Amino acid sequence: MRVWPGSPSPLGAAWDGGGVNFALFSEHATAVWLCLIEDSMPYRESDRIALTEHTNGVWHAYLPDVRPGQLYGYRVDGPFSPDHGHWFNPAKFLIDPYTRALAGRVRWHESLFASPSDAGDQLPDQRDSLGPVPPCVVVDDAFTWGDDRPPATPWNRTVIYECHVRGMTLRHPDVPLEHRGTYLGMASDPIIDHLKSLGVTAVELLPVHQFLDEHHLDVKGLRQYWGYNPIAYFAPEVRYASGGRGQQVSEFRTMVKTFHAAGIEVLIDVVYNHTGEGNEQGPMLSLRGIDNRNYYHLMPDNPRHYLDFTGTGNSVKLMHPRSLQMVVDSLRYWVTEMHVDGFRFDLATVMGRDHMSYDRLAPFFKILHQDPVLSRTKLIAEPWDVGTGGYQVANFPQGWAEWNDQYRNCIRRFWRGDNGQVPELASRLAGSSDMYEYSGRGTEASVNFITAHDGFTLNDLVSYAEKHNLANGEDNRDGTDDNLSANWGQEGPTDNPRILELRERMKRNFLATLVFSQGVRMILGGDEMGRSQQGSNNAYCQDNEISWVKWDLTPAEQDLLGFTRRLLEIYRANPVLRRRRFFSMTRPAGELEKDLTWLRPDAGEMTTDDWRNSSNHLLGMLIPAHASDEVDEQGRHTPGETLLLLLNGGNRSQHFALPEVSQEGTWLELLNTAKPSSHLKRRSGLNLAAHSLILLVHRA
Repeated sequence: MRVWPGSPSPLGAAWDGGGVNFALFSEHATAVWLCLIEDSMPYRESDRIALTEHTNGVWHAYLPDVRPGQLYGYRVDGPFSPDHGHWFNPAKFLIDPYTRALAGRVRWHESLFASPSDAGDQLPDQRDSLGPVPPCVVVDDAFTWGDDRPPATPWNRTVIYECHVRGMTLRHPDVPLEHRGTYLGMASDPIIDHLKSLGVTAVELLPVHQFLDEHHLDVKGLRQYWGYNPIAYFAPEVRYASGGRGQQVSEFRTMVKTFHAAGIEVLIDVVYNHTGEGNEQGPMLSLRGIDNRNYYHLMPDNPRHYLDFTGTGNSVKLMHPRSLQMVVDSLRYWVTEMHVDGFRFDLATVMGRDHMSYDRLAPFFKILHQDPVLSRTKLIAEPWDVGTGGYQVANFPQGWAEWNDQYRNCIRRFWRGDNGQVPELASRLAGSSDMYEYSGRGTEASVNFITAHDGFTLNDLVSYAEKHNLANGEDNRDGTDDNLSANWGQEGPTDNPRILELRERMKRNFLATLVFSQGVRMILGGDEMGRSQQGSNNAYCQDNEISWVKWDLTPAEQDLLGFTRRLLEIYRANPVLRRRRFFSMTRPAGELEKDLTWLRPDAGEMTTDDWRNSSNHLLGMLIPAHASDEVDEQGRHTPGETLLLLLNGGNRSQHFALPEVSQEGTWLELLNTAKPSSHLKRRSGLNLAAHSLILLVHRA
C-alpha cells in the first residue's frame, strides 16, 4: 500500500479520481492510525497505517491505491487521563467525524466502553471495538443532478410538513414493498401525490444523520425511533436505505431530486447540540476517542464530567474552532452535495452558548449569517435547551425562524376553553409581532404549530387528558405532564357519537386556526388523517404502529383529510393570509378600513374593557382586501379578498353580527367547522356555534 503525505484539507476521506486523501483533526493525540477494513464479515483490518504527517493538529495521508467503497476507520493514541478530560485508547475503533457513510449500525457490546466495567474509569479497556463499531465508507460524491434546483419557496408561502422517513412510508399499501421505510419510499409517487394534494411546500424530516440506539433502549428491546442521538454528522442514516456501502448517499440524493421536481423543499432536523456518546459512562465511538477536550463542553473544575445543556449527557463545544468547523462543514455539505434546502436545529440554544450563557451574537450565528451558501437556506431554531437560561424564544438573530411554542400553548388553551386567552390569541393570529417585531424580523420568524413529533398528535390532543407512555418502560414518568389537552368526555377511544362529533370539530378548529394565522405553518405528518399514538406524548422509542402513519382511513379520517386540503386551498387563494410584514393596525392612505380590525359579537371594534374581560371566549378578525402585501416578480401589488374569521372557544353558541365594509357585496361563508360548508350567503349576522370557527369572504 503506497502512502503519500497528503493534505490537511479537506477533512475526512476525499476521493479525487486518482486516490483518497484522509485527514483527521486531533490536537492532543500522540499517534493516529488509519485502519483499512476488509469487505467481509466479521470485519478485519487489512492494513493499519500510521499517519506521520500532521499539520495544525490535523493528521493526514494520501493513498493513491484506495478507491470508493473502501471501508476504514481510525485508532488514536494519547494520554488516558479522565481527570484531565482525555480518554485516548488505541484499542477502540473510531468513526471518522467527516465520514459520508457507515457500513452498518453500532451494535452494543462491552468493548464500546473506554474502561472495563469492573475498573471504574481508572484503566483503559483493551478489547477491540471493531465490529460493534461499523467501518466508515469512502464515497464518490459524483451524482447526476441534471437540472435540479431548489424550489426557493418564499417564507410567506411555505407550508411545512414534519414527518419521519420510516414512519411515513412503512404502512402505505401503494409504496413498493422493498422501498417502504426508506428514502426511496419517501420519493415514491403515492407520497409525493399525497403531499402535493395537500399543498405542502416543504417536508421537514426527523433526523437523518446516522444515529445510535441508546443502551437503555437496547436492553429493553426498544429502538431510538426519532433519531435524536447522532454519531456521524455527514452520513445519512443507513437504516433508511437498501444497503450500507454508500447506497444511503445516492438514495438520499434521489429522494431530494424527486421532491424538488415536484416543487417541494427538503428540510432536515439536525442535532448538532450533542452526540450519542453520552456522558463519561457512555460508549467511545468517535469524538470522545479522537479529542474529547476539544469536541465537548467539560466541567471547568472537573473535566472528567461533561457540561450537559441537552439532557443527553454531553454538549458539543462550538467554542472550539474545529468543532465549529465540523458543524458548519456538515451544514454546507448537506446543502452543496445533498441539495437540502434548510435545517431545523434541535435545542438550538446550545449553538449560541459559551461555557454557560447564551449569546445571540455567538460565532456560530455570525458564520451562518455571512456564509454565501448557508445564509440562503431556511434556518429554523428550536429556541430552547435544558440548561440555565435555555429558553430563548424570540431571541434568535435575523435570518432565523423559530418554533413558536407560545403560539402552540395559547391556541391549545383557547380551544380547551381556558379563560383569559383572547388577548394573546389575537397576537398569535396576527403573527406574534409582540415577540418578533422588535428585532426587525417579519411574520416569517414565527413557525406556528399545534403539534409536533414531541408530544400528542392532533387526534390525541382532543382524545386524552393525560399521557399514556407505559410502552416506553419508564412507568409513565417520561414525557411532559403539561399537555394543555382535553378528552371531551372520555379518556381515549369511545363510541359515544356526541364525543366523537365534538372531537372532530376540535381537530378542524385547530387545523383551521393554524392555517389562517399569519406566520409559517407547520403540520405534523398524519394529523391531516387523524393519526393516533394511543395517548403517547413521547413516542421516541416506538418503532412500531404507535408511530407509523396509518393509510387505511375511516370515513371520518377521509373527511378530515378533505377538510385539510380545503384549508390550504383557501390559504393559497388569499394573499391576505400570507403577509410578509406585521399588520400596522392603521388605515393606509386612501383606504377606509384598518389593515386589521378586531371585532366583538356586535361587529363593533374591541375596546380596552373587551380585552380585559377574562370570561370572553369570542373574537372576530377582519382583514380587508388591501391588507395584502404580496407582490409579483415585477413588484406589482397582488390584491386579496376581504376575510372575516370568527372564533368561539366557549361552550355556548353566540350570535355574531357581520360588519359593514366599504366595498359593495355580500358575506359568503367559506368554511364552518361546526358543519359542512354550503357556501351560504350571510347578510346581517349568523349563529356561531360553541367550540367552532367560521371563515367568511366578502364578494360582490
